[in-house]
Amino acid sequence: MTAHLIRGAQLVDGTRADIRLEGRHVTAVGSGLDAAGATVVDADGLVALPGLVDLHTHLREPGGEEAETVLTGSRAAAAGGFTAVNAMANSNPVADTAGVVEQVQALGDDAGYVTVRPIGAVSQGLQGTHLSEIGAMATSRARVRVFSDDGSCVADPLLMRRALEYVKGFGGVIAQHAQEPRLAIGAQMNEGRLSSELGLAGWPAVAEEAIIARDVLLADHVGARLHVCHVSTAGSVEVIRWAKSRGIDVTAEVTPHHLVLTEDLIAGVDGAPGYDARYKVNPPLRAREDVDALRAALADGTIDIVATDHAPHTSEAKCCEWPAAANGMVGLESALSVVQAAVVESGQLGWADVARVLSEAPARIGRVEGHGQRIAEGAPAEVTLYDPSAVRDFSVADLAGQSQNSPYLGMRLPGRVVATFHHGFPTVLDGAVVDAGTVAAHAARVRAAAR
Repeated sequence: MTAHLIRGAQLVDGTRADIRLEGRHVTAVGSGLDAAGATVVDADGLVALPGLVDLHTHLREPGGEEAETVLTGSRAAAAGGFTAVNAMANSNPVADTAGVVEQVQALGDDAGYVTVRPIGAVSQGLQGTHLSEIGAMATSRARVRVFSDDGSCVADPLLMRRALEYVKGFGGVIAQHAQEPRLAIGAQMNEGRLSSELGLAGWPAVAEEAIIARDVLLADHVGARLHVCHVSTAGSVEVIRWAKSRGIDVTAEVTPHHLVLTEDLIAGVDGAPGYDARYKVNPPLRAREDVDALRAALADGTIDIVATDHAPHTSEAKCCEWPAAANGMVGLESALSVVQAAVVESGQLGWADVARVLSEAPARIGRVEGHGQRIAEGAPAEVTLYDPSAVRDFSVADLAGQSQNSPYLGMRLPGRVVATFHHGFPTVLDGAVVDAGTVAAHAARVRAAAR
């Protein structure tokens, strides 16, 4: 059994402590702990967070291995301090059957960097016409609890109602990509003055807000759980705030990029050229007032979590003219730094809040067992050590996945993940991702011991 003693870390309540990890559990938290039989990790100046959990990751495999695989996406997640990710269903074939979700989970288990929990499609082939094999996925070895057609909206209200009714029976949740498709036909960027000046078709805020309003009413009617993906507008915040005030069982996420980036980047700023497709994303980057509203909503709990919407693409899919470029950006490796820059340094969130929105709440919403628990004796040994005092010019060297379509390249970001422990074993140590063979071998030993 491997043992590690993390010496002198700052816990999220501001106190300092040693943390002893043995096997898959935290066996002691206190001062002056005995290091006998353990590898000592110096954590002076580092914040110890429960391992981060991402409720919205695109791993692309099967079918999109030229952009990302479960292995490379897991490496990226570990580099960003994550110990669990939920893999979206828009692969090829779509994760709409028990066989596909079990394949994705098995690939994650073999890689060993993080716990990979597949998300099942709501509709067959993401086509929005017939329900997928929801029951079969829920009872499969993957035990799917989150279902989403992300990348496409479940636009048919009757299909959405039936999906909510179905998952209610086993405590599942529908994660909606809120975008009325008829209001966003041909959309290229946020609708407003700038879209007119740039000659790009506008993406109206109401396309998002209308679907959220419809779906919270459906969730209330059915008595089921609804989760709203990548909220991006001030109006959406108000709809969700109203729904929560009514006691409707709705949760919501915001991406790191919607907390810091605005539509102005598309026009080019500080001498940078315009129409840079690194900034093309769905939903689009919005105005400064939307960013401010999202930050405030995260701080007051209207928005429950931060989720990356990590969306890797090949260089060919991004290095082209704006209308032809794919939507999406990678975000796992940079998420914690961006959250620090957006809401910690502004004083809106403390480290206990960061643990809540990046670990505890996403694990609870997604029913990710063995994750999202405060660091304490008996808790799972899922720990992230983070240096908030570090400053780095974010570069390709900081990316551990397969694709490089990060909007933060060349940007100065605070903080750095120093170590990530998954099942009590380091997947990142001294800021470097541990080699794949070592991690996979440990994962195999963990699985064998669990049998």
